[in-house]
Amino acid sequence: MPTPVRVPIGWTVEPGAAGERLDRHVAARLGEPRNQVQRWIRDGLVEVNGAPARASAAVAAGDAIACRPPVPREERIAPEAEPLAVLYEDADLAVLDKPAGLAVHPGAGRATGTLAHRLLARYPEVAGVGGPGRPGIVHRLDRDTSGVLVAARTPAAYARLARAFAERAVGKRYLAVVYGEPRPPSGAIEAPIGRHPSQRKEMAVRPGGRPARTLYRTIAATGAGGIALLALDLETGRTHQIRVHLKSLGHPLVGDPVYGEARWKGLPKRVQPPLASFPRPALHAWRLAFTHPTSGEPMAFEAPVPADLVELWETVAGARFPALPPPNAAYSSSRSD
Repeated sequence: MPTPVRVPIGWTVEPGAAGERLDRHVAARLGEPRNQVQRWIRDGLVEVNGAPARASAAVAAGDAIACRPPVPREERIAPEAEPLAVLYEDADLAVLDKPAGLAVHPGAGRATGTLAHRLLARYPEVAGVGGPGRPGIVHRLDRDTSGVLVAARTPAAYARLARAFAERAVGKRYLAVVYGEPRPPSGAIEAPIGRHPSQRKEMAVRPGGRPARTLYRTIAATGAGGIALLALDLETGRTHQIRVHLKSLGHPLVGDPVYGEARWKGLPKRVQPPLASFPRPALHAWRLAFTHPTSGEPMAFEAPVPADLVELWETVAGARFPALPPPNAAYSSSRSD
């Protein structure tokens, strides 16, 4: 029996997207998982200029893309009435403060206890909004990253927000605690990111990777304590981008089990215990700015700095957590790899 499909979705490739792989381009445009888009391409549900194409084919400016996504499977996850920290909500969307340790949606080995389950309990109407098993989820944060996240409550809001993320029309600013003190204290990291050549679950800066750009600014440093607090703006959205770029800069995140380093061993003994025992990458999605999908109004939200990052800083620095820069703070200098 043929797979039931929805009404075709079509668009023209913009010059800025030229050269992207077809599967990546469609996944970013529609806010869908790349492996799911690859299945659609194999099933002939995606065409370029009226003809089937390979997932690896590079799109060109002016190409006409037509996609006929399958009808979503029946929602299989059940609501779970657990706490949600809501920063803002209206009929179209909800802005949340995700705690560290909470996965955004079900995945390998994780069928329950995610943010998606909690969303369904508070907003039943999100069932069927977005991809299967991802009700209302427009973008994601890693399980151990805390901070601000927006979810869609209607199909129209989902489509417009997903397009905004794909077109890099969303402002994303993070806070990070890193080892060392970057020199220069602010700048841009421009280094392509691709799959690690031998550790296939990891990403790395490597030739031929996808272009990636991260702006950083040092807010404060502890000197002998061996750490610094950075603000970072993502201008692209590659997997593990901040973690990989900071490692390439020579200043990995404190607590990162994949891209971090045990630099605490070379620091004064009094600061070693809190640094060695910090249980997660010291990364927080601090600010999110976007245009409201219905009203067109500019919106910006901040997630309060979580207690574990504040405690880490104050323990190591022996001083209060520093004042944070205003939203329009400038990033200067540059660094390219």
